[in-house]
Amino acid sequence: MAKFTKEMVDSYADKLLIGLTPEENKMVLDEFEAIDKSIDKINEIPNISEVPVMTHALDDFQFDLREDIAEDSIPIEDALRNAGGVEGREIEVPKVVD
Repeated sequence: MAKFTKEMVDSYADKLLIGLTPEENKMVLDEFEAIDKSIDKINEIPNISEVPVMTHALDDFQFDLREDIAEDSIPIEDALRNAGGVEGREIEVPKVVD
């Protein structure tokens, strides 16, 4: 599996319009490295591909999946009208991660 690079992270950040400082880029790369190590550990489990897929941790969990029906969205202007802070076509939200 290819490792994430600084350039890849910058490219994704640009596509998401979030721009990252060099320190933030390094933090993201460090997080991806930790995730990659965890996935590598999971892949070391013998016969992991033979384990059936689960939707819930409990065997007796009952669920009904609804039919996925595409519906029209409300106009962006209506959604933004109900938002507290707006900048262009984006909603301003409080910062929750340092």
